[in-house]
Amino acid sequence: MSTYTLRAKHRRSTLRTLAFLSPWLIGFSVFFAYPLLSTVYFSFMHYDGFKPPAWSGTKNWTYVFEHYPFFWPALRNTLWLVLVMVTLRVAFGLGVGLLITKIKTATGVFRTLFYLPYLAPPVAATMAFAFLLNPGTGPVNSLLEKTGLPAPGWFNDPAWSKPALTLLALWGIGDLMVIFMAALLDVPKEQYEAAELDGATPWQRFRYVTLPNISPIVMFAVVTGVIQTMQYYTQPLIAGKVASGVIQGAGTQFEPGYPDKSTLTLPQLVYNLGFQRFDYGSACVVALVLFALSMAFTALLMRRKGGLIQAGDR
Repeated sequence: MSTYTLRAKHRRSTLRTLAFLSPWLIGFSVFFAYPLLSTVYFSFMHYDGFKPPAWSGTKNWTYVFEHYPFFWPALRNTLWLVLVMVTLRVAFGLGVGLLITKIKTATGVFRTLFYLPYLAPPVAATMAFAFLLNPGTGPVNSLLEKTGLPAPGWFNDPAWSKPALTLLALWGIGDLMVIFMAALLDVPKEQYEAAELDGATPWQRFRYVTLPNISPIVMFAVVTGVIQTMQYYTQPLIAGKVASGVIQGAGTQFEPGYPDKSTLTLPQLVYNLGFQRFDYGSACVVALVLFALSMAFTALLMRRKGGLIQAGDR
């Protein structure tokens, strides 16, 4: 076979491969590569959406990191939510899944009761929680006071606002519960029987039988939880508005983060800078920081060394 024939065959194979990949390549270019490159471009521009972009160098980056008073509180809050909320959601979802798989009667009823809160719209659920946890008139604090326990300020107290958001996230745990239940029911029963014959305790059975079998699902739950928390916007914004008593109408502007910037997250800054202050350059800087954090967390979690998959394999 001549060299020309081999080259032609290789060219046809390459074109055929590109044809099959073209839907993904078009989607990647339009919905990921172009927006990312545009965000990097506008982060070095002064652009308000009305006048043409003007080169500003690193002024946007300097402003966000050194002069914008909301950036560092939002970054700390976002990292807190990623570390605490995601961990508790995964642990609580796995615990509820284990509990329901062990129940012999009325499994469907308990599964429905735990799953229904997940279907509640985020705005309605947050408003309901803000009412229940109202420090003055909420039924939760009234019950705590009657029992002699301290009544926190919840969404009106900077020290309790993020734990209150975590309670809201744990209330809507139905999605993780269903995923973990499916994984737990798929664990071979023969392995449990062999472990029982060897005299393994319940904790040993969970560690050496259950966890290795469901470790990919745990990894999936953690990674998706981190990504979702990095996009956490609606619940903290609505909770801050309801707790502060601000009714936003035409011509009004609400500074997110009530109380005392404790519910402020990076996605709120992107919206506030870009669509309320019309400072698209600074908004792009915050968006790039958010993207870099998401990539760093995902890369760290996907490493087998020290990750959940290795813990399950041991």
